[in-house]
Amino acid sequence: MTTAPDIADMEREVLRDALGLLKDREQVAERLLESSRKHSFDPDTELDWDAPLADDKWFWPPELVSLYDTPLWRRMSEEQRMDLARHEAASLASLGIWFEVILMQLLVRHIYDKPLTSNHVRYALTEIADECRHSMMFARMIKRGGAPAYPVSRLHHNLARVLKTISTTPGSFTCTLLGEEILDWMQRLTFPDERVQPLVRGVTRIHVIEEARHVRYAREELRRQMVTCPRWEAELTRLSSGEVARVFSISFVNPQVYENVGLDKREAVAQVKASGHRREVMQTGAKRLTDFLDDIGILRGVGRKLWVSSGLLPR
Repeated sequence: MTTAPDIADMEREVLRDALGLLKDREQVAERLLESSRKHSFDPDTELDWDAPLADDKWFWPPELVSLYDTPLWRRMSEEQRMDLARHEAASLASLGIWFEVILMQLLVRHIYDKPLTSNHVRYALTEIADECRHSMMFARMIKRGGAPAYPVSRLHHNLARVLKTISTTPGSFTCTLLGEEILDWMQRLTFPDERVQPLVRGVTRIHVIEEARHVRYAREELRRQMVTCPRWEAELTRLSSGEVARVFSISFVNPQVYENVGLDKREAVAQVKASGHRREVMQTGAKRLTDFLDDIGILRGVGRKLWVSSGLLPR
């Protein structure tokens, strides 16, 4: 039976991976907790939800809209393009809520067997509180914009049930980063963009600031897990992350958005798939993450092929 001192010794063990020495888990969490005390927001009071929306402002930067620079886009009126951006913003916010609900459950599983008074657990609980606020903020933004919520398909919704049940810790943190980092890259382009609705800019600003801590926590823990986990778990992480990348890329924009703005859904989906601009946007948004995952040994074998098939990793 492992005693408490044994666990403490394991926590202090010096670990190294391809990126260098891993930082002490408790010290990382302490710094993140201090940042949370200084830079956390209540969206209900921080943002002006009653301010009128501007008729000449976008809900999402046009270059990040899925159909941008396609033949179909060039045939669309400016009004229709802006309406598509509004629906795609709602679709992405819906996807964000779905991912954050999954993430909260995975974090609770992660800390279940950890020392409950540790900084590591305290920060996980802080992050869960952040994600609760983010999910409510995204839901409120969807309603304020007047577009419907766009749930993922029933198949992917139920696949996530399986993931939440069988996912091991390194797989959970890999999926966490996948759900956070691509959207974070897009939001970093959105919140300073004066073409975008002030409310959307405010939402993305809050999310970017708070998600930076979440990404740091997940990256540090994933590095630790990949160094210490058994070989079978590392292989499972490579496979599962590739499959989640594939599902994520399919779910990124709900195809119903095209029909809801008066476009032919099949034609729109086909043009998005054929779009070099869209492929570049998605791969650029994923590059910081895929470089990191490659460095720590996740993008290997069949898992790497799944990442390539998702369109998030170049061939």
